[in-house]
Amino acid sequence: MQSLMDQAAVVGAQLKAAGQKVAVAESSSGGLISAALLSVPGASAYYLGGGVVYTPKARVMLMDIPKEALAGMRSASEPYAMLLARTVRERFAATWGVSETGAAGPTGNGYGDAAGHTCVAISGPIEFVTTIETGSDDREANMRAFAAAALELLAKASA
Repeated sequence: MQSLMDQAAVVGAQLKAAGQKVAVAESSSGGLISAALLSVPGASAYYLGGGVVYTPKARVMLMDIPKEALAGMRSASEPYAMLLARTVRERFAATWGVSETGAAGPTGNGYGDAAGHTCVAISGPIEFVTTIETGSDDREANMRAFAAAALELLAKASA
């Protein structure tokens, strides 16, 4: 967790210096992105909120994304990750929306993705989405890797 906290300290300093705000919608990272961002003293200057959008019910209750908006996409995909990032940014009126959706392990998901698969998206003044494949079935290691990838993207985007 220390390496995530170190990454978050860099991101937090960037966001504070720029007067920018972030909101997070994460899934397979289980809240680690938010936990890392909130571990930084003064996080209230840049962190607006977020949630662990782990199930379809959570997507409806936390993100208020209607089924119609999901036409032609599935969870753990780049289009879905971008939809989550845009939605959380808009719902919180944040500068940046960060999302992560994947399969931490030890098995894959119902869509055929192997453990260690995730899609991470950043939405804000610029947008970026990427797919990560760790090749590992180690759930805890994958969760940390997914959170680290999201923090790295946010650091690059907000620099």
